[in-house]
Amino acid sequence: MAALNMAILLNGMDRREISDWTNAMINSGERMDFSSLRFPTSDKHSTGGVGDKITLPLAPLVSVFDVAVPQLSGRGLGHTGGTLDKLESIAGWRAALSNDEMMNMLDTVGAVICQAGSGLAPADRKLYALRDVTGTVEAIPLIASSIMSKKIAEGTGALVLDVKVGSGAFMKTQADAQELARTMVDLGTDAGVHTVALLTNMTTPLGLTVGNALEVRESVEVLAGGGPSDVVDLTVALAVEMLQGAGKDVSEGDVREALNDGRAMDKWRQMIAGQGGDNDAALPVAKEQHVITAPSSGTLTQLDAFNVGVASWRLGAGRARKEDPVQAGAGIELHAKPGDQVTAGQPLMTLHTDTPERFERAIAIAQDAVSIEETTEFVAPALILDRIS
Repeated sequence: MAALNMAILLNGMDRREISDWTNAMINSGERMDFSSLRFPTSDKHSTGGVGDKITLPLAPLVSVFDVAVPQLSGRGLGHTGGTLDKLESIAGWRAALSNDEMMNMLDTVGAVICQAGSGLAPADRKLYALRDVTGTVEAIPLIASSIMSKKIAEGTGALVLDVKVGSGAFMKTQADAQELARTMVDLGTDAGVHTVALLTNMTTPLGLTVGNALEVRESVEVLAGGGPSDVVDLTVALAVEMLQGAGKDVSEGDVREALNDGRAMDKWRQMIAGQGGDNDAALPVAKEQHVITAPSSGTLTQLDAFNVGVASWRLGAGRARKEDPVQAGAGIELHAKPGDQVTAGQPLMTLHTDTPERFERAIAIAQDAVSIEETTEFVAPALILDRIS
């Protein structure tokens, strides 16, 4: 298998080969069946970024429109955060559900975010561990088949892929992201799943928070009709794609209205409570804070997502190995984004951790994330770079 992985990395695969390979991975385990549900199903997968809390407001938002969202999510590793780690900062909330519990959540609430059972594409776990030690992680056919084998086995009727591009993403260039997105869209289409991909910008962190409890707090702000504009805009864009993929004729205005009038928040509270979470419990707060200020005055022209992500990881918000614990309250609050005018000494970010000995290494890389220039000509890069269907 190691030799085959290396051959795939060196030689690539054509569409039929990837499709056959992915089907073999799907057939190594069980397939979920949502045909008994009252609603069509639609799901989203993100390739991972910094401050990427979009799943949290997105799942309840889509379920407002009678589309069920079976969101099987994972934990963070390295500089990118995991959806389950974020939600586990809510008192009582649990990620592990039986298939019956998951089906009940979809039938009663319309949305569920939980961990995938061990029965879905078990071959992928063995292959993934092997890719890690054979230097074949970056092979696009292997990335695409790993993601899509689990998503197709999950049984969703429609799938929207959020393929991140930039320093904080796995795919650093738009060309590589387009190749990955096209491969995954073809795999989904060949398997009978309505699949669309959006290429989205990950040069700067999403929103104003990076961490676990910090990102939950910001997600709740979005569900309350507020929150940072980039988080809201991407949540709405992905929701429209998910709903249209499920056959719903819903406009962007309809989706924004569901955020503003409280319907999405009602679904969120039902979803959290349905998995044992206490909606009214205070979110964890880190014991120690450190403020990084602007070294000079001017325009903030860069806030590098990768460096911010690594800094958050060093503070305890992420893990180096999958068995490592994470701190619920650790992470970074951002007080300025690229394009903002800043003055010397102004707070740029607040670092949070329970273990202050972590500050030194986190501060060093967080400071490297920032560029301030004497210019008034700054054009913010587009949030959505491309759409592939």
